[in-house]
Amino acid sequence: MSSPRLSSPCPACNGQEFQLLFTASDRLYHTTTERFQVVECKSCRLMQLAPQPTPNELAAYYPKNYWFTPEASAVSHLEEIYRRFVLRDHVRFVARALRESEESGPVLDVGCGGGLFLRMLQDRGVHVMGLDFSIDAANVAWTSNGVPAACGTLSQAPFRPGTCAAITMFHVLEHLYDPAVYLRAAHELLRPDGRLIVQVPNAGCWQFLLLGASWNGVDVPRHLYDFRPADLDRLLAASGFEVLRRKYFSLRDNPAGLATSLAPWLDPMARRIRQARESSRERLLKDLLYGACVAAALPFTAIEAACRAGSTIMMEARKKT
Repeated sequence: MSSPRLSSPCPACNGQEFQLLFTASDRLYHTTTERFQVVECKSCRLMQLAPQPTPNELAAYYPKNYWFTPEASAVSHLEEIYRRFVLRDHVRFVARALRESEESGPVLDVGCGGGLFLRMLQDRGVHVMGLDFSIDAANVAWTSNGVPAACGTLSQAPFRPGTCAAITMFHVLEHLYDPAVYLRAAHELLRPDGRLIVQVPNAGCWQFLLLGASWNGVDVPRHLYDFRPADLDRLLAASGFEVLRRKYFSLRDNPAGLATSLAPWLDPMARRIRQARESSRERLLKDLLYGACVAAALPFTAIEAACRAGSTIMMEARKKT
């Protein structure tokens, strides 16, 4: 492997030496045919895209409607039922954190997308707020799911310090140029015993070992960093947090991630974004086939998660005492 030198040091350890792991392009949404390098820091092993795209370039790699938007069709209705079912473990994870913290205040979901997760929390009587960098996503959260959402970044969020009982970031940190900025902002916004819940793809999973660049979790070029659990531990500790709980399985993400890795052409969201030409019957058949792939992936993903090598990792953390 060659040893590229980046223009800036590793954000985790200030290391200067990197090794090339692989090159890849956008195999999911086909927003570009350009190939990108993924490198690993020789000191701490943090993985990152190199060189990282400029903000204008990066924006072009995010398709419009990069989130689920409910439609009037029967297929869309079934899809929302499925999404509600697989989001239950996320909701339970956050509900337990709120119960054990005994803090009052809203739950702020950063990168809220269309707001379905917040709607499910709100249905439990939880006070919720959403934040997303896309004004279209915030609008969907308001209009389709009835949850308050603002457009902006967490470092400039229009909320008073010390107001949030919990802050959630599901698949957010890997998209940021400087994840520590968001974590420090969360530290300031949380109440004294408030809880931070983060979830990222786990680059220490078996799927990555088996599939390499074809693993859906690297999602080139939208993921600027690829975290292993130790990377996330160090990042949280440096930002003033202590980890309370870890979860290596997500019913929403782990089986579907493996199915998408093996058959990206079947992924329903990718087909919608690529505007694949298909009749209603073809769409239904592909959705059913994708669902069968997800179901077939469930045993393997459950086993890897039981071995603490699941393809996602969710952590609950609080401020250091």
